[in-house]
Amino acid sequence: MAQFAYHVKSASGKQLKGILTSMDKAAAAELLRKRGLIVLSLEEHRTTVMSMDIYIGNPVKMEHFIIFCRQFATLIRAGVSIVDAASILTAQTESKALKKALHDVHSSLLRGSAFSQAVSEHKRIFPSMFISMVRAGEESGDLEGTLERLATFFEKQHMTREKIKSALTYPVVVGLIAIAAVVYLLSSVVPQFVQMFDSMNAELPLITKVVMAMSSSVQHQWYIWLLVLIAMIASYQIARRSEKGAYWIDYAKLKIPVFGKLKQKGSIAQMTRTLSSLYASSVPMLQSLSIVEEVVGNKVVGGFIRKSADSLRQGNPLSDPLKKAWVFPPLVTQMIAIGEETGALDQMLSKVADFYERDVENTVDRLKSLIEPILLVFLAGIVGLIVAAIMLPMFSLYGQMG
Repeated sequence: MAQFAYHVKSASGKQLKGILTSMDKAAAAELLRKRGLIVLSLEEHRTTVMSMDIYIGNPVKMEHFIIFCRQFATLIRAGVSIVDAASILTAQTESKALKKALHDVHSSLLRGSAFSQAVSEHKRIFPSMFISMVRAGEESGDLEGTLERLATFFEKQHMTREKIKSALTYPVVVGLIAIAAVVYLLSSVVPQFVQMFDSMNAELPLITKVVMAMSSSVQHQWYIWLLVLIAMIASYQIARRSEKGAYWIDYAKLKIPVFGKLKQKGSIAQMTRTLSSLYASSVPMLQSLSIVEEVVGNKVVGGFIRKSADSLRQGNPLSDPLKKAWVFPPLVTQMIAIGEETGALDQMLSKVADFYERDVENTVDRLKSLIEPILLVFLAGIVGLIVAAIMLPMFSLYGQMG
């Protein structure tokens, strides 16, 4: 596949420019002529560093992708062809990355490619779960229903992630405010009193000596603190890139008091919702487990899912290895076992996902009401400690003067 920069004129006389993906120049010219366009110029477009789209993280916002799935399903249900639906959504989407990908998908569809094949050429935009479910939907003839399930899945997944994110954001913000307040007090306020205490040669309490030492460190050895911070961030990133390091970081996340349980519930909700959607779309179970391991976002949970896949290959039930995994409560494994026995695994997984999504929502609401006063007291305590370290010698000096 190559890209070609074209300059064409429409039937109304309007001149258009753009970039087209095609097998070769002749195929690109033929495609433009089929659209009723007069080709004025057509040259191969070579991507340079300056013209390249550079994305950091996920190039498409989840909100835009959800809208795309929902609108695509609506258009297909209304009888619009896949080719026309892709063209309509290319013009409608607000995401630059998604617009570019859909433009290429539309071109592939015009050449006769299947929709699943077209989107599989843009794996950075379309998740592996989306591609697998679309392929299964095409094979079963229920692409509309598959797109509806995908939209519902991504909506629920997004809501759960946002709930967890909102619970974690407040402590981080308050923590940063606390650090900023402490640095300001130690670098600007405390030094003014240090000079006064030194001139009086007064005997200072231990807490005051500690605060003065910290103030001196922040003023004169600030670069050491900066280097320590950089070293910590670099160590985390290096550990995160290694298989073993990433596993232990994710293990620690699950073991953090209060927030670890929230992360665990969120991972269970994501796993069961994903597996339910894939199974309901007739994606083979082993392939589904491979996708779930990839999207669940936790190496510990992913490791248990991998063991379940290995057990399944040997002819054992899916629920057997999960029963031995400390991450999954009995409710989860029992519901999965019942689903396997009754042949309604997707329904059981969906019910488990519903339960844990509600549980995450309720837990976040409770945490917000508890964390806010605790963090405010914590912030006030840190600032109050520094103020007390300054005021105690002052009271002592005033007492001696009296």
